[in-house]
Amino acid sequence: MGLFSFFRQELAVDLGTANTLIIQNGEIVINEPSIVAIDRKTNQVLAVGTKAMLMHEKTHANLETIRPLKDGVIADFQAAEYLIHGLIGMIGEKRKFFSHLKMVVCIPSGITEVEKRAVFDSADHVDSKETYLIHEPMAAALGIGLDVMAPQGNMIVDIGGGTTEIAVIALSGIITDQSIRVAGDEFTNDIVDYMKRKHNLLIGERTAEMIKINIGSALETLPNPPEPMGVNGRDLLTGIPKQVMADYTEVAEAIDKSVSKIEEAVLKALEDTPPELASDIYQNGIYLTGGGALLRGLDVRLSRKTKLNVHVAEDPLKAVVRGTGLALSNTEKFTTFLMDRQSL
Repeated sequence: MGLFSFFRQELAVDLGTANTLIIQNGEIVINEPSIVAIDRKTNQVLAVGTKAMLMHEKTHANLETIRPLKDGVIADFQAAEYLIHGLIGMIGEKRKFFSHLKMVVCIPSGITEVEKRAVFDSADHVDSKETYLIHEPMAAALGIGLDVMAPQGNMIVDIGGGTTEIAVIALSGIITDQSIRVAGDEFTNDIVDYMKRKHNLLIGERTAEMIKINIGSALETLPNPPEPMGVNGRDLLTGIPKQVMADYTEVAEAIDKSVSKIEEAVLKALEDTPPELASDIYQNGIYLTGGGALLRGLDVRLSRKTKLNVHVAEDPLKAVVRGTGLALSNTEKFTTFLMDRQSL
């Protein structure tokens, strides 16, 4: 039995639009951007994760960087396989000797049957012998320590890179959910458009991402505002590189419409919630997870809109993968909400 366990490998995978995290033996062993760099001529994978991200938007004619996931689902099947295979390969050289790979992969709650099959097929191509899927809001609830099996309603708002997942969970199931394709990537695009419109400055995706992280805000008034930052880009009028100073109020203005869409989706989920569970949510409040939960003032803005307490989870970026890891270590206990290929 000891020899068999040596050859057995169990991985929990949060396959995200922006970042992919993998847990092995209860520890996060991979936390890398979801991107691959490919040689166009030979179709050879040159880099995955952080190394590929360093090449993003700086490539020449023979080199291409691809983000295989869009809006939370696999958009480029081949590149997704390269990504998963490359990230699993980073875990260690011994991986090639494992004879039994078991994986739990988290997916958006609004995913279609065809998109679920794409995830299973990608897992099959990296030699997974057992593959289970879990919805992101359920994984997030597990990851922040909620008792998902109790007859108690909890609302999770998981704001990732490609999708925002909103769900009311009770008795090991999702009672009502909203999945919208407005999240971190949309905020980034809003910032790119704003800089172009207001400052005649063309910036790249990576620069917009840094603006979002460093001075991003959902409110135009913050008690402890971040310092303005210099933004480098290309002047659309002269074509010459230049720098402008941007502050958090501009970011709040840029992403306002996208944040409003998230607010509307939260209100819609609350409208669809049965009254007894709505009573529980009034007592417990709303839990924010995912990278978007780190946006300054978002919890305050949602609280004002819903008149409910809004809690930002501790370490929200890793909530989903930690919950996926718990599901992996207790697959028999959580069979009610884990999906395998036969359940399709």
